[in-house]
Amino acid sequence: MTASAGGERAGAAPWETVVGLEVHVQLLTRTKMFCGCSAKYGDPPNTNVCPVCLGLPGALPAPNEEAVRLAVRAAYALGCTVHGRSVFARKNYFYPDLPKGYQISQFDEPLATGGALAFVSVERGPVTVRIKRLHLEEDAGKSFHDRVPGKTAVDFNRSGVPLVEIVSEPDLRSPAEARAYLTVLKQVLGPGYVKVSNCNMEEGSLRVDANLSIRPAGSTELRTRTEVKNLNSFSGVERALTAERERQVAATGRGEEIVQATMLFDAATGAVRATRSKEEAQDYRYFPEPDLPPLVLTERWLATEKQALPELPAAKRERFEKAYVLSGAESVVVTATAAIADYFEALVGAPGAGSGKEVWNWVANDLLSLSADGETIPLPVARASEVLQLARAGKLSRQAARRVLPDLAARPADAALAVAERLGLLQVSDGGAIDGWVRETLEAHAAEVARYRAGEAKLMGFLVGQVMKRSAGKADPKAVSAALARALKP
Repeated sequence: MTASAGGERAGAAPWETVVGLEVHVQLLTRTKMFCGCSAKYGDPPNTNVCPVCLGLPGALPAPNEEAVRLAVRAAYALGCTVHGRSVFARKNYFYPDLPKGYQISQFDEPLATGGALAFVSVERGPVTVRIKRLHLEEDAGKSFHDRVPGKTAVDFNRSGVPLVEIVSEPDLRSPAEARAYLTVLKQVLGPGYVKVSNCNMEEGSLRVDANLSIRPAGSTELRTRTEVKNLNSFSGVERALTAERERQVAATGRGEEIVQATMLFDAATGAVRATRSKEEAQDYRYFPEPDLPPLVLTERWLATEKQALPELPAAKRERFEKAYVLSGAESVVVTATAAIADYFEALVGAPGAGSGKEVWNWVANDLLSLSADGETIPLPVARASEVLQLARAGKLSRQAARRVLPDLAARPADAALAVAERLGLLQVSDGGAIDGWVRETLEAHAAEVARYRAGEAKLMGFLVGQVMKRSAGKADPKAVSAALARALKP
């Protein structure tokens, strides 16, 4: 069985994969959605709870304004239409980690609808995924099946934590595309740009339910889908969807009917298994939350939140490509986070640092290697620009500059020139010194000199390297090449 951009083969028929994602993003608030309990991750079990988030009789919820603000910014960042009036609803189901017996969510009148998110697919190139809706809701608690032998333990600290659920249309066509979509979603909403969430899957701040179906290639029919849960990493999403796709293709090839169901992914075995039939909206018996009035947001307030958004990655990439003559792939590197993009622009604007392309080479190949988190560069722009100026002036070789950068990052109060001098890395342009190294090199490699003079021009590179080695890397390579050319003349 072989995979392709369009799907696999069951018998002789090619199948196309259809994927839609429901992504739950925890909002970066100090307190929960409808009460004042801490939303902090990692505290001892059942310590951040109160009558409201435990669903005790008589306890009344009150919306968290900061959660609403962050949800609105997330919606605008995804190009959604934010509605001035939305309604909270009760989603009724019974599970040990849901103390009220219902979840406060939104259903027929959500906060936002109709957005889009673009990314580049390896299989199809530029792809735009439509966002069907974005709505606010509270989280459930967390069940643990391995803490007490033979029993399930429940921690309600997470119960009531604010979430947005982002529902995509079924516009993805492979597990790899699902992963690429999630990567861009995290970039936009996470700490790098809009900062509505830390989007940490290990902490449960970003959770994914994936709906997958297959259909004959070329068909527009949406067939029976399954929902895959228990996905705790981007690679896990891709692996789980690959396994489910292969399961459906194999079952269809055997003439079996695909049954709508909820599937769990086992990361250890790489297998998926059915747990229950898939619920529909009517199964949850949605009705408006009687303890909460409609959420009404004024046009002025919404306009203020929309204006507070930073320049988003797609717009920043487009601007960088035009302003600094970067390729699409190059712009992706320096717009990974807003902090890296700001650093790049500041360095381009520093006196003597060079063109956008030159600065990109330094940032992408040298400066980013100093970053511990891949999101920030620890060397001040002013100090980095000093290194670039020394390199452009021929006082530091590229190799020497690479040795200066980490030392300078550790001691940013020092000047780049002082660090280079202390490390003995300043490039020697003195003609007398270079002529001496050239003379010693030619004497030590008489055989290569004879071959060069007999027509083996490629040996020039070898001889330049030997001079650089003799100078301990301090000689100016251009001056070395010129001195060798003079010395090797008949």
